Amino acid sequence: MIAITVNGREVQVAPGTSVAAALLMAGEPSRLSVRGAPRAPLCGMGICMECRATVNGVLHQRTCQLLCAAGMEVVTG
Repeated sequence: MIAITVNGREVQVAPGTSVAAALLMAGEPSRLSVRGAPRAPLCGMGICMECRATVNGVLHQRTCQLLCAAGMEVVTG
């Protein structure tokens, strides 16, 4: 297992887990809509952009396209 941080909380995931899957396992939305509704991955292949989050300080990363790495910091919302 490897540890990542999601919104300040440590989450343990198996190697090879996408960041989008880690967010779902943690019960966190990947982002909020302009009206404040929680959003989650839709297409799972980087086209819909619903899975975007800030990863290691980089805005708008498509989390369905990223694999978790030890120490990774993910911020949603």
